[in-house]
Amino acid sequence: MKIPTMAEMTASGEQPEVLFWVGCMGSFDDRAKKITKAFAKLLIKSNVKFAVLGAEESCTGDPAKRAGNEFLYQMQAFANVQVLNGYEVKRIVTSCPHCFNILKNEYPELGGNYEVIHHTQFLQRLLNEGRLEVKGGSFKGKRITFHDPCYLGRANGEYEAPREVLAKLDAELTEMKRCKDRGLCCGAGGAQMFKEAEKGDKEVNVERTEDVLEVKPDIVAAGCPFCNTMMTDGVKHFNKESEIEVKDIAELIAEAADL
Repeated sequence: MKIPTMAEMTASGEQPEVLFWVGCMGSFDDRAKKITKAFAKLLIKSNVKFAVLGAEESCTGDPAKRAGNEFLYQMQAFANVQVLNGYEVKRIVTSCPHCFNILKNEYPELGGNYEVIHHTQFLQRLLNEGRLEVKGGSFKGKRITFHDPCYLGRANGEYEAPREVLAKLDAELTEMKRCKDRGLCCGAGGAQMFKEAEKGDKEVNVERTEDVLEVKPDIVAAGCPFCNTMMTDGVKHFNKESEIEVKDIAELIAEAADL
């Protein structure tokens, strides 16, 4: 699977339909790399002309900003804006809601104005336009519950796209008690992913996994690499990894499309 970089595409005088922003997790975390590959395969299958920044992509600065280091955030973000504007990027798709939120809502004040799309929204468009087709047979009889990422749901009001995409799988969709605008964080938000939790009674991901266990799913669908890690750890905490799988929506759709 060869994916062109923006540099290569620009050199040959072409512009992509969309830039795929891979993000730090999607680039370096072994589990999240599988999500990146699954989504890239779906884009290729849908004949989407896309590119990545490759070595020119650096962290959006979201963890730095959430941890309170505004100076570092602005340095990181400004460098990215220079690169993106240099290539005249118009549309960005990303499988990380943290990148999605910051590129969409906080880059404009640094001169970065782009149409930013979460990968579940993009998959919804591809399915609705008939560019991507999915036969849901392999998930028949499976119970799937969707964990809303904070930065997709409550921060940006997108609850329907991921659920519409999951509806194509022919599985039984079951909602947790705390879902949509009443959803609960997986425990990684606000840069908590990178530090030990403050003193308390329970880890947040354990609390959230209790919500999951209540609805007895076969699969927890996630739309964020951070949520994926936290929910996987939560499932392991209860020794349920042989019964419950944690998968990104892109992976589920790729599986259903036999990719």
